[in-house]
Amino acid sequence: MSTTDMSMGKIIFYEERNFQGRSYECMSDCSDMSSNLSRCQSCRVESGCFMVYERPNFMGNQFFMRRGEYSDYMNMMGISSGIKSCRMIPMQHRGQFRMKIFERENMSGQSNELHEDCDNIQERFRMSDCMSCQVMEGHWLLFQQPHFRGKMMYVRPGDHRSFRDMGMSGISFMSMRRIMDTC
Repeated sequence: MSTTDMSMGKIIFYEERNFQGRSYECMSDCSDMSSNLSRCQSCRVESGCFMVYERPNFMGNQFFMRRGEYSDYMNMMGISSGIKSCRMIPMQHRGQFRMKIFERENMSGQSNELHEDCDNIQERFRMSDCMSCQVMEGHWLLFQQPHFRGKMMYVRPGDHRSFRDMGMSGISFMSMRRIMDTC
């Protein structure tokens, strides 16, 4: 694989378990996989990291996938309706990590700035919820429960005013982790 290929991600989706049936190879974001595959029951991440989503347009439950084989991810991850979209996570962020989290939607309520992982916002900041954020630098995973557990959501640089608008209705987040050079 060339140096250029190594800086990019590559994921292959298969219609059947154990990498069988028709396949679809992806090296970038794909907002709707239904035109490429009727369903997706297994996948192989050859390089990079991806977020996969159970709804089109990067909505609904999401799962972080790094290099490896997922022969029956529906059972492993509890995805009932299959993968409908995916987003490649840029690799090798070389700058700082900065994110401001807010207790309420529309970046209101109590706020705190993060530069490193936070395993429990309630203990660290006395915040009851995180319902919006502003990512200034880096890429982050937000987790529904403390200690990086439960449903997760990927956020990249920009303003994220409502997690509900991102298909995460009724969910607030309690822990945050930087996505570092682990892909």
